[in-house]
Amino acid sequence: MVSQVSATLAPHRTPAPAPAAPHRRTRVLALPEARWALAATLAFLAGLALDLTGAPAWASGPLYAVAYVTGGWEPALEGLRALRAKTLDVDLLMIVAALGAAAIGQVLDGALLIVIFATSGALEALATARTADSVRGLLDLAPATATRVAGSGAETVVPTAELAVGDLLLIRPGERIGADGRVLDGTSEADQATITGEPLPVVKRPGDEVFAGTLNGTGALRVRVERDPAESVIARIVTLVEEASRTKAPTQLFIERIEQRYAVAIVAATLAVFAVPLALGADLADALLRAMTFMIVASPCAVVLATMPPLLSAIANAGRHGVLVKSAVAMERLGEIDLAALDKTGTLTEGAPEVTAVRPAPDSGLDADALLALAAAAELPSEHPLARAIVTAARTRDLRITHAEDFTAVPGSGVAATVAGRSVSVGRAESADSDATVVQVTRDGTPVGTLALTDRLRPAAPATTAALTALTGTAPVLLTGDNARSAARVAEAAGLGDIRAGLLPEDKVKAVRELQDAGRKVLFVGDGVNDAPALAAAHSGLAMGRAGSDLALETADAVVVRDELTAVPAVVRLSRAARRLVVQNLVIAGTFITVLVVWDLVGHLPLPLGVAGHEGSTVLVGLNGLRLLRESAWRSGQVQQA
Repeated sequence: MVSQVSATLAPHRTPAPAPAAPHRRTRVLALPEARWALAATLAFLAGLALDLTGAPAWASGPLYAVAYVTGGWEPALEGLRALRAKTLDVDLLMIVAALGAAAIGQVLDGALLIVIFATSGALEALATARTADSVRGLLDLAPATATRVAGSGAETVVPTAELAVGDLLLIRPGERIGADGRVLDGTSEADQATITGEPLPVVKRPGDEVFAGTLNGTGALRVRVERDPAESVIARIVTLVEEASRTKAPTQLFIERIEQRYAVAIVAATLAVFAVPLALGADLADALLRAMTFMIVASPCAVVLATMPPLLSAIANAGRHGVLVKSAVAMERLGEIDLAALDKTGTLTEGAPEVTAVRPAPDSGLDADALLALAAAAELPSEHPLARAIVTAARTRDLRITHAEDFTAVPGSGVAATVAGRSVSVGRAESADSDATVVQVTRDGTPVGTLALTDRLRPAAPATTAALTALTGTAPVLLTGDNARSAARVAEAAGLGDIRAGLLPEDKVKAVRELQDAGRKVLFVGDGVNDAPALAAAHSGLAMGRAGSDLALETADAVVVRDELTAVPAVVRLSRAARRLVVQNLVIAGTFITVLVVWDLVGHLPLPLGVAGHEGSTVLVGLNGLRLLRESAWRSGQVQQA
C-alpha cells in the first residue's frame, strides 16, 4: 500500500542514484612529518648526486646539513624533552648515532640514517592517521542539514546538530537520513550498507528504526528522532573508538616499562663496543663507526611499534562494523577468552514478545485469523508490549483491524473495548505452558480463545553459539533469571547444554566467578541492568547495545551497537588475529635486532645496511599491523547463518 506521504511528496524530487559512501582520507603531505621527511630526502638525494659526480665537499655538505636539520630537528627535540623528564628516548639515540657518524667523516651515512628515520616516522604518522580515517570517515555520512516538520506542518531546513529527541523529520527520496529515529509514516527502502554492512536496501515501514547517514530510497518518510545527534550510532562509534585509541594494552605497557632499561643498556653496551676495541688498539674511527652502527641496530624502535598498530587497527575495523571496543586493553582481553556465558532475554532472544499460537475456542465460531483480528482491535490503542505484539501479528497476516470504542486499560489485568458493537476484553490467563505468556480473549463475557506469546529467539543465535563453541572448545553457558522451562526452550533452540536459570544478579556474578575460579577466562554477553554486575566480573564483558541499559553499556568492555549477535564471535576472532600479529611483529623485530647486532659484533656490518635493516623492520611491523584495517579481516570472522 502506498502511503499518503509517499504519494504527495515523491514529485518534489527525482530519486537520486545511490552515491558512493564518502571517504575521508588523509593526504600524505598534509602531515608535517611527511613534509619534513620529503625535504630531508630531496636534500639528501641532491647531495648524493653531487657526491657521485665528484663535486667538492663544500657543494654537497650544505645539502647534507639541510637533510640533517629537516629530518632530525623534531626527533631531536622530542628526545631532549624526554631527557629533561629523566627518560631516554630511542629518537635521541638515533640522532646521537647520526651525529656520531658525521663526526668521524661518515656524513653521507649519517644523513642516510636521518632520512630513513624521518621516513619511517612519517609512515608511522600516516598509519595512525589512516586508522583514524577509517572510523572518522563515518562522520561524513551524516548530512549537514535535515528538514524538520513543525506541528503546523511547516517545513524548516536546520543543521542536524540542532535536532532534538522528538523532532519530526521529512526524508525525501534520495536523501540521507539526518538522525537515528523511527518511521512514523511512509514506506521506502534504506541503503544501510555503510552502517550495518547489509548488501541490499532494507524496506522501512512505520515502526521501523532508521540510522543517521543511511540513504533513503524511492519513497518519502516521516521520522521521529529518537537519539540526540551526539548519541547516534555513527557518533558513538567515533567517540568510543577515539577513546580506545588513547589507551594502551598490557603488552604495550610492558614493552614501555622495559624500554627505558633497555635504552640505558644500549648506551652502556655502545660505550663498551667503542671502548674495548679502542683499548685493544683498534683505530678510533673504526671503533666509533662500529659503536654507532651497534647503537642503531640494537635500538628497539620496531619492538615499540609492534603492539599498538594491530590493536588499534582491530578497534577501528570493529568500530566500522558497529562493535565499540572501549580500549586497547579490552581488545587484547577479548582474544584471551576460552568460555562464553550468555544472558537469555535481549541477548539470545529479541527481548520482545511474539504471538506463537492462536487458539480459538471450539464453540466460538471464530477461526484463528478472526480471533487474532478481534484481539488486535481491542489492543490497538494500548502501548503495552503484549498489545504491540498482538497488533503486529495481525498486521503481519494483513488482517483488517476494526476501530474500537470505549477503550479502557486496567494495569495488571488487561484491556476492554467495544468492537463492532460487542464488548471485548483481553487479559492474562493462567497457563499450563510456563514458558509462554497466555492471554484470554472474551466477547460479551464469554471466552472465545487464547493467544500464546513467547520471547522470540534471534535467528542468528544457533550459528553464533556454534561459532563460540568452535572458538573456545566449549559450548557457551546460559545464565538467565527466567524460569527453567523458558530457559530450556531457548537453550534447546540455540544448541546449549549448560543451563542456569532463575538467577538473581548476584547469582550471575557468582556463576561467572565460579567458572573463572575453575581456570576459565569468561566472556559474558548481556544487555540489562541485572547483567551489569556479571559484565563487570567477567574477564571480558560485551553488551548488546540497541536495547541495552545505560548501566550495562557503561560497564561492558565492548558494545554491539546494532545488536547483531553474529558480531560477538567476529570481534573475538578479530582480537585473536590482532594478538597473532603482535606476536608476529615481536618475532620480526627481535629477529632483525638479533641478526644485525650479531653481524656488527662478530663481523663488519656496513652502517648503511644497518640503517636499512633497522628502519626497514620498523616500517615492516607497522605495515603488518595495519593489515587488520582491511574489510576481509572482519569478513573472515563473520558467522554464516543457516
